[in-house]
Amino acid sequence: MSDQFELFLTCPKGLEGLLIEEAVGLGLEEAREHTSAVRGMATMETAYRLCLWSRLANRVLLVLKRFPMKDAEDLYHGVLDIEWQDHMLSDGTLAVEFSGHGSGIDNTHFGALKVKDAIVDKLRTPQGDRPSIDKLNPDLRIHLRLDRGEAILSLDLSGHSLHQRGYRLQQGAAPLKENLAAAILIRSGWPRIAAEGGALADPMCGVGTFLVEAGMIAADMAPNLRREQWGFTAWLGHVPALWKKLHEEAVERAAAGLAKPPLWIRGYEADPRLIQPGRNNVERAGLSEWIKIYQGEVATFEPRPDQNQKGLVICNPPYGERLGDEASLLYLYQNLGERLRQACLNWEAAVFTGAPDLGKRMGIRSHKQYSFWNGALPCKLLLIKVLPDQFVTGERRTPEQRQAEREQAAYDQTPDEPQERKFNKNGNPIKPTPAPAPVIEQPRLSEGGQMFANRLQKNLKAMSKWVKREGIDCYRVYDADMPEYAMAIDLYHDWVHVQEYAAPKSIDPEKASARMFDALAAIPQALNVDKSRVVVKRRERQSGTKQYERQSAQGKFNEVSEGGVKLLVNLTDYLDTGLFLDHRPMRLRIQKEAAGKRFLNLYCYTATASVHAAKGGARSTTSVDLSKTYLDWARRNLSLNGFSDKNRLEQGDVMAWLESCRDEYDLIFIDPPTFSNSKRMEGIFDVQRDQVQLIDLAMARLAPGGVLYFSNNFRKFQLEENLTERYAVEEISAQTIDPDFARNTKIHRAWKITAR
Repeated sequence: MSDQFELFLTCPKGLEGLLIEEAVGLGLEEAREHTSAVRGMATMETAYRLCLWSRLANRVLLVLKRFPMKDAEDLYHGVLDIEWQDHMLSDGTLAVEFSGHGSGIDNTHFGALKVKDAIVDKLRTPQGDRPSIDKLNPDLRIHLRLDRGEAILSLDLSGHSLHQRGYRLQQGAAPLKENLAAAILIRSGWPRIAAEGGALADPMCGVGTFLVEAGMIAADMAPNLRREQWGFTAWLGHVPALWKKLHEEAVERAAAGLAKPPLWIRGYEADPRLIQPGRNNVERAGLSEWIKIYQGEVATFEPRPDQNQKGLVICNPPYGERLGDEASLLYLYQNLGERLRQACLNWEAAVFTGAPDLGKRMGIRSHKQYSFWNGALPCKLLLIKVLPDQFVTGERRTPEQRQAEREQAAYDQTPDEPQERKFNKNGNPIKPTPAPAPVIEQPRLSEGGQMFANRLQKNLKAMSKWVKREGIDCYRVYDADMPEYAMAIDLYHDWVHVQEYAAPKSIDPEKASARMFDALAAIPQALNVDKSRVVVKRRERQSGTKQYERQSAQGKFNEVSEGGVKLLVNLTDYLDTGLFLDHRPMRLRIQKEAAGKRFLNLYCYTATASVHAAKGGARSTTSVDLSKTYLDWARRNLSLNGFSDKNRLEQGDVMAWLESCRDEYDLIFIDPPTFSNSKRMEGIFDVQRDQVQLIDLAMARLAPGGVLYFSNNFRKFQLEENLTERYAVEEISAQTIDPDFARNTKIHRAWKITAR
């Protein structure tokens, strides 16, 4: 075999430029970039060194042969022509990977099968010995790449992908691969910062991948030093003495690096479930003296090395995939920006994000951006110098203030020079009076965000007297007042509940998303609430009971008040909260009319109307709903107000329940769904089609002189005329719309029905 070999180093997409620099530094010659790969020439010593030291490659492939191929037969004979007895034993194990297509091979499984057949046929002995397939831990892993009619047959020296360092046995939901994390650190300037003795902090460290990769770079540890199984371990061309020499050199370098005073490397993670797995990963990497992980929220993040020491803040914020993530991610980025400006002045920062638009919401400019891929997801690395000149805040600073800030920053970065220091009469040094630190304000809103904030504040002011006079705790403050900001915003005491309406297909999704972020940025400032108390959901067109389906499982209830009663709302787990705000006037009407009456609440949901009836002195209340979940909620609402003895909760299909009921009621409230096809009921309920049967059944249970209130929110609903012929029917919709829903008079319709 020759002294020089052709190598292919594969890597994640976007890392080619960094990998070629690294590979050349490790000895690769005649290096050239390819898509997700680097190609070059190397000695066996360099090939081993690349396996051991490459922080960026996935695999090191040693090319055995290149040959042209027109079809599957060319492939078979080209592979058969290799002297395979020089590479593996006839009874060894084998795995074959095939990539590319063409030359009559469009199926990679078929291509891999032809390669395997050729190797097995070449090594088969007269006694019948032949290699077997082992996809997990083979003696030899062969790779064939088909590229424009040329077959490139290679031996995989790495075995398992080189990103699998071996320390990360426990990981979070969506971790970065180790070589991508290393690439981000390198692009962020960490090798330079570490060489200068700088610190590193990750405020969202997960299980510590950035921390460990940073520690290995700083301590001069080969990333794959602890790996025991390699693709060349059982290869007959392996040179154990050469490998042993390189490995021992790497062990000595690591020992020397770890013997140095450890750098300050810290991680903070909000999820307590990830703390111990992260610490375990650090321990397996041998870096427990260098790296510490603590539990902490981004909003309180503050690196605390020696006051004069600076360094790098690096993080990979989570990607939004669940209902309401728009708000939580926006506020996460805003909190990160605030902490950088307030606690990390003169540091450098690197934010790796799958949502670059959110990076603009941090209130601080990036001076460089690099494109990467995290799997199939395009991402950006934002590099930031945390200096006042880079801040984007609401304040307007004069040129003199900016100059003072620059001088203060320079002072903070420059060590004291003895010949320039001044002393008082007691001989104590006098420090220069520092310029005032810049005032950290909320990030300046965009033009659209400021316009939206102005509208919210205008609405809030217009309703303030009514809210105070009526003692209202929960109300709607905005309902798509401006069509381009299509959402409803409700206040629940000191919480904000936002429902984003799905944008029409005619609206550019990017513009709709930008407007949503503008609005979310404006809400906390305009309504004077903490960002953590804003909950966002997206309301699509609903059918059936979809609006009642569970969206989350936090199980957190908040207590609010209305008309002298206490009610529980859940702002996170369902599309609706357990309290329909537009029915407030109806509930208060029921409370006023309920004294001494038997009250029936059909399709009761969380029985808020029943609580009001009980508060108003009802002789009894009966609440019927098909959902056990909502009846449990109803029970809690009643108990919260001290009501239980005379308040029945009935689980069942309302229509079937009414048909079997023989009791009489003085006051009945019906607010049915538009459509329901629950598995727990027979047939399908359609409010437009079934209204007559429903109202007739309910009126049969109404006592003489009693009142039935009927409402629904189906915008196309039309009350059947024959009902007005049999009953006294009065539409009272206008009387059941409070000022907070005055702009949306079609939010519901309501009727008062009595016997003639």
